[in-house]
Amino acid sequence: MARYIGPVGKISRRLGIGITDKGSRILQKRPFPPGQHGPTARRRQVSDYGLQLLEKQKVKYIYGVLERQFRRTFEQAAHRSGVTGEYLLSLLERRLDNVVYRLGLATTRAQARQLVAHGHIVVDGRKTNIPSYTVKVGQVVAVRPESRRRAYFKNLVDSGDLNKKQIPDWLRLASAELAGTIISLPRREDAEQGINDQLIVEFYSR
Repeated sequence: MARYIGPVGKISRRLGIGITDKGSRILQKRPFPPGQHGPTARRRQVSDYGLQLLEKQKVKYIYGVLERQFRRTFEQAAHRSGVTGEYLLSLLERRLDNVVYRLGLATTRAQARQLVAHGHIVVDGRKTNIPSYTVKVGQVVAVRPESRRRAYFKNLVDSGDLNKKQIPDWLRLASAELAGTIISLPRREDAEQGINDQLIVEFYSR
């Protein structure tokens, strides 16, 4: 399964946004670009193309999607009626690995991707090990019954940590069953904050 496995701190500092919680913590401690001259380097003026490219890279890293897959997702969004950027973010939010993360079944998207790839997640009762699978309204995402006996999932239930998670409005969590239902499409405000989706549309529209 292809994915980015490089340093999240370095990428977060280069893009100016935490692509993970760890990246955010590193960025708070070192809020300047990486490299020997990072603390004193002047920020160069970025062209319109550069801004568009940075925005695309930012979203790719946040959601853990590689270039070819990201382009396919954008093309899928572009063929839909409505606002392309908003539907792009809706598709990214409805990736199975992101849904597992949003439900609180994993602490990071990378961990959620691993849980899916290792076969611990079912969609409507069927094992689904494809992190990029797009869930639909009405579908139920749950931990596989055989996997619930594992210490990690038992601790999620016994500790009550799942009940402390802030679940977005488009999902409904049944914490005791380690399951969640997609009750509506995610809205623009449900996506990660600080994203300018219009810049991504402009990048691919060149």
